[in-house]
Amino acid sequence: MSQHEDQHRPDEPAVEPPTGQDEGSAATPTVEELDDRWRRAMAELDNQRKRHIRELDQVREAERGRLAAAWLPVVDNLELALSHAEADPSSVVQGVRAVRDLAVQILRDLGYPRHDETDVPFDPARHEVVTVVDEPGTAPGTVVRVLRPGYGDPDRQQLRPAAVAVSRKQE
Repeated sequence: MSQHEDQHRPDEPAVEPPTGQDEGSAATPTVEELDDRWRRAMAELDNQRKRHIRELDQVREAERGRLAAAWLPVVDNLELALSHAEADPSSVVQGVRAVRDLAVQILRDLGYPRHDETDVPFDPARHEVVTVVDEPGTAPGTVVRVLRPGYGDPDRQQLRPAAVAVSRKQE
């Protein structure tokens, strides 16, 4: 039996071409037609992949623009604070605080809330212990100082954990 002839197993029903059609009819694709279909499908897949890459690049660029635009008020307020600094140096502190508050708000709006709570139990998913201190009257493992605030939530996406000082077990 040649390679191209149908091989029939006794446990499977024989598949016969429809009546009135032989192996060379138009209903049975040739190797060349199958090869052509396969090449066309591969070309279409490649075109879809390229189109997806272009669309993804456009989405990324739009998101970068949206993010940069969100930070423009921070830059504007820094420039405003610097322009007032010459007239009243104490206004610089107020201006810097206002800019910091605006930056924290932008991070919150982007889904990265600030975490700088004290007197809460240490949580290794949200905190990074920088130091352990003796703090009388405080339960062991309690955050007593935040040395650097954290941003984001561990269950979604966290930019960084809060660096904290934790109370030591009293002896």
